[in-house]
Amino acid sequence: MEALCLSLVGSDRGFRDGGGKMAAPRDQLGAVEEKGSSGRQGSSGVEVVFPSDPAASAPLCPHGPTLLFVKVNQGKEETRRFYACSACRDRKDCNFFQWEDEKLSGARLAAREAHNQRCQPPLSRSQCVERYLKFIELPLSQRKFCQRCQQLVLPDDGEKHREHQIVGDVSITQLKRPSQLLCPLENKKTNAQYLFADRSCLFLVDLLSTLGFRRVLCVGTPRYSQFYMEDSFCHYNMFNHHFFDGKAALEVCRTFLQEDKGEGVIMVTDPPFGGLVEPLAVTFKKLIAMWKEGQSQENNRKELPIFWIFPYFFESRICQFFPSFCMLDYQVDYDNHALYKHGKTGRKQSPVRIFTNIPPNKIILPIEEGYRFCSLCQRYVSRENQHCEHCNSCTSKDGRKWNHCFLCKKCVKPSWIHCDVCNHCALPDHSCEGPKDGCFICGELDHKRSTCPNISTSKKADKAVRKQKQRKSNKMKMETTKGQSMNHISVTRRKKRRERAHQYLCS
Repeated sequence: MEALCLSLVGSDRGFRDGGGKMAAPRDQLGAVEEKGSSGRQGSSGVEVVFPSDPAASAPLCPHGPTLLFVKVNQGKEETRRFYACSACRDRKDCNFFQWEDEKLSGARLAAREAHNQRCQPPLSRSQCVERYLKFIELPLSQRKFCQRCQQLVLPDDGEKHREHQIVGDVSITQLKRPSQLLCPLENKKTNAQYLFADRSCLFLVDLLSTLGFRRVLCVGTPRYSQFYMEDSFCHYNMFNHHFFDGKAALEVCRTFLQEDKGEGVIMVTDPPFGGLVEPLAVTFKKLIAMWKEGQSQENNRKELPIFWIFPYFFESRICQFFPSFCMLDYQVDYDNHALYKHGKTGRKQSPVRIFTNIPPNKIILPIEEGYRFCSLCQRYVSRENQHCEHCNSCTSKDGRKWNHCFLCKKCVKPSWIHCDVCNHCALPDHSCEGPKDGCFICGELDHKRSTCPNISTSKKADKAVRKQKQRKSNKMKMETTKGQSMNHISVTRRKKRRERAHQYLCS
């Protein structure tokens, strides 16, 4: 099976050896799971803003074009908008910040460009390819890998790595499985990497083969640049659709997607769980559009098959941008994560699922792992996911048996109870005065602020309020300045009177 790997900048993750490598959820994922599925976690937040003009350019950080953000507070006006890094959520990893309306001097722009260049990888793609070709021509005894530098070692590099821990006799098989050589990074906020369990890898590979796919676009393959040729790897940022090697890399991706008129290709992606869904959705739609360019008119309605691996509690957000997607019950597990391993039960089960636009009745989940076929839903579900006759579907999302609430008219988690004050089900210790889910602008529950029909009216009102505040601020400044001036005149007059009185007394 042929693959093209698009690396991810910032939060390093990747699809391992046809199976998978991905950065796992943060330690607080369980808490997010409970809160995120019951309502908004707070009354404020940061949203990404996409310009109405697609051609509008954004300032660049080391990770490519930045994104425009705005902080929103429920019931309050928008604050000043700003640009920040698309890939890193922690300012310690990328401290780029610029107000939307900020004007920079030529000196600052030059300094920023120099900083961006310094932050790029030490080796270009062509240099990586050149080193790789030299490496595979070496006899087995001379093929070495430095575990400290995480780098293939050529004979001329020996002195640099003399005191480092070296792996010798690196075989071609090992080179085809880079994650067997690379050590997972452990920065949970930016570069955390947790490896798919072998069972999950084998399931994905077998499933792709069974479905007839011959080529896989792997979006999210970190640090693999030194292991692949130029037609199999592109240095890429999935949060802003940025190819670091320019048009040449973009054409590599385009050619791969459009080969055989786009037949037999699937995109598999495993983004960082801390990343915003909306920028990812925008990027994936651009990749889909690139694939559709190679489609004939009669196939124009077809969709690029996608496997998006993400936690189940993002289901509503993903389906908001991709209505044709459904979530499979298959639980993706990890080898090197303390919690999300195969065999766990209850809330300790892995919350990671596969979202796809492939009809679920075409996907067979392994019966030996506890999955069964529901004849009513016409899809495979987990053992505890029981069919609800009132909802007419298998409703569980987290692998546990959910209970039907007749007041809410839907199934809910077994740990939830119906609250008469809030008029919906929630955790027993929830706060009834907590923020309600729904739109920040109008309060309705069926949409978010970004899709509110009243957003233009709200923006006009916010603008009017800002202008009023600005006028009031200017007025206060003028009054302060005038008062200071009057005080200065008064002091000067008193001083002159004292001088005249002194002169009179002395005469």
